[in-house]
Amino acid sequence: MLEMFSMAAVWLALAVVSTVLANRLKISMALMEICIGAVAGYAATTFISPDFFKADSGWIKFIAGTGAVLLTFLAGAELDSASMKRKISEVSVVGLIGFLAPFIGCSLLAYYILSWNLQASLLTGIALSTTSMAVVYAVMLEYGFNKTEYGKGILGACFVNDLGTVIALGLIFSPFTYKTVVFIVVCLVVFFALPKMTARLTRIYENNTAAIRTKWIVFILCALGALALWSGSEAVLPAYIAGMVLADSVGKDESFLHRMRTLTIGFLTPFYFLRAGLLVSIPAIMAAPMVFFILLAGKVVSKIFGLYPVIGVFRETKKERWYYTLMMSTGLTFGSISALFGLTHGIVDRGQYSFLIAAVIGSAVVPTIIANLAFLPSHLLHAPLADEELPQLDLID
Repeated sequence: MLEMFSMAAVWLALAVVSTVLANRLKISMALMEICIGAVAGYAATTFISPDFFKADSGWIKFIAGTGAVLLTFLAGAELDSASMKRKISEVSVVGLIGFLAPFIGCSLLAYYILSWNLQASLLTGIALSTTSMAVVYAVMLEYGFNKTEYGKGILGACFVNDLGTVIALGLIFSPFTYKTVVFIVVCLVVFFALPKMTARLTRIYENNTAAIRTKWIVFILCALGALALWSGSEAVLPAYIAGMVLADSVGKDESFLHRMRTLTIGFLTPFYFLRAGLLVSIPAIMAAPMVFFILLAGKVVSKIFGLYPVIGVFRETKKERWYYTLMMSTGLTFGSISALFGLTHGIVDRGQYSFLIAAVIGSAVVPTIIANLAFLPSHLLHAPLADEELPQLDLID
């Protein structure tokens, strides 16, 4: 226990430093945590020990994974069903192109430019096709875009994009088994019953038992996460859908969301973002920087060429189009998961894995910094509600 508390103190100290620097430098806290994690990992490897931060310890991986799951749930809970219905065409088209453009572009790049074999090239396309729901939602939350129809559209498109990644990974590399069927059926049953069960528990016990709704939701997320991992999927996927299912009830309770954000961002997600940075091998990148730059440029450029014209159909101003495009160019969770899947199944070697991880994490940092510094559509934070978002009044003749 002494080692765990001591190491937790070290990680949270890095989180505090990241928050202070992010505030001073006016960039996203999540991105600063990734950068601090990468620098701290390099320093520890050089001067102390490669395993100093215990990034692969079970308890740290659990805290980091729980942070990703809860953050993804909150992103889903922020969605407004009425807004999403109005934006179904936008999020579907943008999300689908956001997956296909880098999947095709980066697969061809790895195969023809880097001369990787076909399976490694396809895995590269999958790993670099993602967006980062965690990073995008953290940025949306930090700037207040999560409350705007613009931000909700970006989050919806991110989900469709990552859903395409998960499906492609399963179809190409993972066999469809009875476990997949069990996972889908159980999720459908749970999602159908979840709103009524949550409402009933809240109504009966909210004044008698402390935090019953929080305990219930965390239980559901952990149970679905365990089922997802058992079936070969990922825990964050059912978490986002659970958030969407509860968006019309839980998502309207700002006090509850505030408490959940405090727990998630104050304690859990620093482990997730710091660990993402610690996975970067700076010496490997320095040894062959061109491979890293080729992969990073391949992802971002293919996203831009695929998405910018499409987003222009839905967004007119230059800042809005570029910010939307660059947010969709980020990557972290599913990209890292896909790269690790390739390593553990022998699809890529450790060197290829290091370059993929570095490119994925680089895509979480570089596009977001550029977007926030050069294209932040701050005018949307002060814009009046659109006509369809104004409250409807009953008129008496």
